[in-house]
Amino acid sequence: MAASTPIPLKAKSQASFIAYYKSVQNLQNYTRSESRSRLERIDKQYQREVDYTEEQQRAKAANNQGDPSRFQNMVVPIIMPQVEASVTYQTSVYLTGHPLFAVVSSPAFIGEAKQMESVIEDESIRGGWTRELMLFFRDGFKHNVSFLEVDWSDEVSYSVESAVVTPSTPDGSAVAGTPKEVIWSGNRVRRLDPYNTFVDERVPPAEVYKRGEFAGYTKFMSRIELKSFIATLPDKLVANIKPAFESGTGTMAGATDSGAMNYYTPDVNVNVNDESAKHNGTNWLSWAKLESDKKDPIQYKDGYELTTLYCRVLPSEFDLKVPMANTPQIYKLYIVNHEHILYAELQTNAHNYLPILCGQPLEDGLGYQTKSLAENAEPFQQLATSYMTSIIASRRRAVTDRVLYDPSRITSAHINSSNPSAKIPVRPAAYGKNIADAVYQFPYREDQASSSMQQIQSVIGLANGLAGQNQAQQGQFVKGNKTLSEFESVMQNANGRDQLVSILYEAQVFVPMKHILKLNILQYQGGTKIFDRESETEVEIDPVALRKAVIEFKVSDGLIPANKLINSDTLGIALQALGSNPQLGGGYNIAQLFSYLMKTQGAEIGAFEKSAEQQAYEQAANQWQQVSMQAVEAGMDPEKLPPMPLPEAFGYQPNKNKPAPKEQQNDVPT
Repeated sequence: MAASTPIPLKAKSQASFIAYYKSVQNLQNYTRSESRSRLERIDKQYQREVDYTEEQQRAKAANNQGDPSRFQNMVVPIIMPQVEASVTYQTSVYLTGHPLFAVVSSPAFIGEAKQMESVIEDESIRGGWTRELMLFFRDGFKHNVSFLEVDWSDEVSYSVESAVVTPSTPDGSAVAGTPKEVIWSGNRVRRLDPYNTFVDERVPPAEVYKRGEFAGYTKFMSRIELKSFIATLPDKLVANIKPAFESGTGTMAGATDSGAMNYYTPDVNVNVNDESAKHNGTNWLSWAKLESDKKDPIQYKDGYELTTLYCRVLPSEFDLKVPMANTPQIYKLYIVNHEHILYAELQTNAHNYLPILCGQPLEDGLGYQTKSLAENAEPFQQLATSYMTSIIASRRRAVTDRVLYDPSRITSAHINSSNPSAKIPVRPAAYGKNIADAVYQFPYREDQASSSMQQIQSVIGLANGLAGQNQAQQGQFVKGNKTLSEFESVMQNANGRDQLVSILYEAQVFVPMKHILKLNILQYQGGTKIFDRESETEVEIDPVALRKAVIEFKVSDGLIPANKLINSDTLGIALQALGSNPQLGGGYNIAQLFSYLMKTQGAEIGAFEKSAEQQAYEQAANQWQQVSMQAVEAGMDPEKLPPMPLPEAFGYQPNKNKPAPKEQQNDVPT
């Protein structure tokens, strides 16, 4: 089911939207240029690609050529360990559970809860949510702002169907599968590149989705990728396709141009130069001089920039004849090279949010001015690197120390020889004179190296104190004589800052994200069958039943697990009371209650519950066995006993779920 309504735009409406888009970009042209420089500076510090001095480049070149005697400068790693430790903690909180988002409900809607949980699990596996969220966390700790798109989308996929079995191939062994194109619809969660994402900065980052006027992002696409993308769009603006393909990126592509409307690729790692590959592409037909001779062909370019824009606007201002034209509505547009609109749709989502969420692991009310975890550690990494550079400079002097020599007695070629065991002859002018007078070596003292190393450890300690981390959190061994309980107490207190970030992420991102996921499923999910990996069974999705149970659903995650939402400890105590008190047990279905409790803990045992027919049959069989034993003990002839109850008489089929014998499975009539 489509999650939106495609809108055919007239020329006047298209021009209005393009003008709106350009005004949005011009609104933040300066701030976006500054933010990109800020992002790139932190990424270089994170990758430790900041030393471009001549001495470092020479030493690096010498090492690469096999000369290990040259000492390279080293950037002391402080930012990366802190960022990765924080990412690891958030990953353990949100992304290690199965499924990522559990669904619980009242016992009356446990079946519907299982359906929604199966849908979310299938979407998370298909869309790779774990990878996207890990990238989202890493962006947040490096830059203190990260972006996530949560949108209902349609994707073209393929299923394999078998041809009809013929008499010549009764077992189907010689029948090849044929692909069939199908449309998959579901929630898509995707991390957005912070260099090429723009949001309404007039509102706090965490409130962009509900208060912001616009949000969007730009991607770079090759010619083939853009054609494939356009082929999947319903009701596209056909008249704009050719002008879009012929527009090309022109001067808009390139990492050196930081204009607001340009796709930007940061230049972080000097060892990887992929600018030409990213922005130029390859037009194979043009390269082979095989361009089409047809009249009016499309003059394709090698690369294109595709912008996705979400905007909350008044339709009347864009000459749109739609219901409630003076009420703010959310529109989604695909714009090629910032000039040509390929597709426009009215977002009809029940949540009425911009589907771009912004996370800020450090939020203090200053908005985009708040420093990130990496930025707070940046001066400490620079200071520690300065100490380390002084140590390495000292080692360079120790290896290649400077001396004074008399050129009339010793040649420069011999004294600068790279052979450490070379013999140095003296000139005839030195004959009969004291050779020691020909060379003077500057005194060398290395009494600051140990002090500098201690200073480095002190700086690292200060940086970890600022971040609220310790070496154990970063996976490093720490010497000490603490007992296990003392160590656990220290680590529990050290995780306080990480837990604070988890709670903040829950309020900023995961609460609205779960709300969007839930409402999208309830609004757009169609009837289908999904294989549940936990119970290894097919779950039939009934959208009508899901919508009826909407009030009862609670979606949990790693921070708010299911046992907190339903208070399973209290239920466990109640279950013990029911089992030990016959009077209470007589008023409740203990078996169903036990299955419900186990379901909330991730164990699906409902399939093992005995049916009412089986219970009735087993009760009758037990009674018959007791009566028969008493009769035989009283001397009754066993042949005169009443017949044993049969399962069929109670509607019970013991072999219902057993697989058929192999010979029966292969018995295909011809």
